[in-house]
Amino acid sequence: MINFKSLIPNFQSPKAVLLILALILGIGACAGTEGPQKNKLAEDLKTAQKSNSTLTLNQVTLEQANEKGEMFWKVKSKNAIYSKDQKTVNVQKPVGKLFQDGKEIYDIQGETGQVFQEGNQVFLKGNIVAKDLKNGVVLRGNELEWRPKEDILVVRNNLTGDNKQVAASAKEARVFTRARRMELFGSVVANIKDPIVQLRTEHLVWFLDGQKVNSDKPTQIDRYKDKTVTDSGFADQIDVDLKTKIATLTKNAQLIPSDPPLQIESSLMSWNFPAQNVVSPGPVKVFHRVEKVTMTGDTGRGDLGKKVFYLTGNVVGIGEKRQAQLNTDRVTWYLTNQTFDAEGNVVYRQLNPVFNLTGPRAAGQLKDQTVVVKGDGGGGQVVTEIVPDEYKETLGQ
Repeated sequence: MINFKSLIPNFQSPKAVLLILALILGIGACAGTEGPQKNKLAEDLKTAQKSNSTLTLNQVTLEQANEKGEMFWKVKSKNAIYSKDQKTVNVQKPVGKLFQDGKEIYDIQGETGQVFQEGNQVFLKGNIVAKDLKNGVVLRGNELEWRPKEDILVVRNNLTGDNKQVAASAKEARVFTRARRMELFGSVVANIKDPIVQLRTEHLVWFLDGQKVNSDKPTQIDRYKDKTVTDSGFADQIDVDLKTKIATLTKNAQLIPSDPPLQIESSLMSWNFPAQNVVSPGPVKVFHRVEKVTMTGDTGRGDLGKKVFYLTGNVVGIGEKRQAQLNTDRVTWYLTNQTFDAEGNVVYRQLNPVFNLTGPRAAGQLKDQTVVVKGDGGGGQVVTEIVPDEYKETLGQ
């Protein structure tokens, strides 16, 4: 191997390192180490440095390292054209590797590019392919920018990203290589592969090692079966754990399953895809879109597979068609046949005919006013109150 530093005793400049390396590879790589050849190489270098014209080299390898000698990048090019000030190199058909802390982290390639020697920056254009060597994420686009001192890899313009868990598209991706975090910006569409779930938002963060994605912008999340949307969710913030396959919807959260036909609203809810359940630890509202029945409670849990919803604390159920209302501590709502079981401080009111029922327990249907209020066998009694006609309007308020 030729030790190109030995050719010039007082050699120090990193820029000169790159230039000499390129000259050796492009002009004298096959020249050997004889004295006359060394002199000729030194003369060519001196001429190139003094010249105010560009310099073109074929089949070159460009490298850049930091002060510790740790590699930043290594790029092979079909040909390289040095600028007049020799601060940038234009490359054709570049193929190379990116390094972080001396370790290879990405394979890259493109159609054309620029290498900024003093700025420690690589910029590629056209048919970009960048592969994460640790977790297999492949980024494609039309522009790539590597800024190793800032710990940022940027791929933009018709961006797509893909690995075994997620396939995504956006206007731009920024990869923070040490933090193992990728941020996607602009018209983001992320398709989770198992189960098939799609997120659409303007900003998505993908934690590559943690196997999580989240968005702090309004996001729609759809679950698919046989290419058909079965459930849709909306929230101002969404977090998805790719390992547990649970999505957490925060702030103005809403989930709309197609079967059962519900609209579930809360400030916070978790949606377990495999178990087909939804849990809200805070106030929740559940509306049956077909039967026009609404249930609210301090907390709620729904088994969408079995079509059962459980609400606890200050539960209020309202049947819009018959203007019936149920108040209780706990309720189990069977969504298939629209029946319910209520327990604790039950109060049932209806307008037609007008009466109130109170008791410890109740069962029935709000949609057609078939409700039975029961005692508890321990002294808890059922009280029926017939409301005169003059109080009908007050009852409905």
